[in-house]
Amino acid sequence: MPDPGSNQGHSFARRLLLHGIAGLAAAGIGYYAVAYGLLPGLWRYFEHRHPALETLANRTATIDGIPGDPINVAVVGGEAELQRALLSCGWEPADRATFTAALRIATDSVVHRPYDTAPVSGLYFWGRKQDLAFEQMIGGDPRRRHHVRFWRSAEVDAAGRPLWVGAATLDTRAGISHRTGQITHHIDAAIDQERDKLLADFGREITTTVEWIDSFQSALRGKNGGGDPYYTDGRLPVVTLN
Repeated sequence: MPDPGSNQGHSFARRLLLHGIAGLAAAGIGYYAVAYGLLPGLWRYFEHRHPALETLANRTATIDGIPGDPINVAVVGGEAELQRALLSCGWEPADRATFTAALRIATDSVVHRPYDTAPVSGLYFWGRKQDLAFEQMIGGDPRRRHHVRFWRSAEVDAAGRPLWVGAATLDTRAGISHRTGQITHHIDAAIDQERDKLLADFGREITTTVEWIDSFQSALRGKNGGGDPYYTDGRLPVVTLN
């Protein structure tokens, strides 16, 4: 007659063996995921992270030194690459801000006449005005437009590519600055939507890789140089043009 105690012992041993095998399998899968996925990815990110990001400020400034639009996008690539990418996505380079251009945008705004390359006001980063400015007009009205300003870093990465930091916002109307009384464009508060639109435009037309820096903006709400409110999730996408 079989010994019940012996059967119970064998059953317990089998369960123990199965638990041990399952534990070893889970440990193996975890090791593989960390050693071959997570850690190499982190090393690739930090080793290839552009050196200009290490001391990057998060706000632009007006010519009067008032904090301006937040930096909400960064691009790694050459100037010709960035310009080609923007042009391929349907963004137009803004005209230089001259008296003639200012007179035209004022006139076109009154009569609602298209001005696809209307100038943008100057904002300052790294001690200078933007190096590039691109825009997309909305509905043939120069008062409403998507636009982005870019500044080129003096530092380059191991491949010799500069970092371009940008401030992308949506102009909703022309008006008077709440801070200085000067004529200006007022922006939409949801600046993350403009950041995400630019990323989506890039993604439809060119090959890119995007890394996100969390908590880049310490203040998630604020006002720009014209006194317009904005809010953000604080994240900065770093786009590498391939």
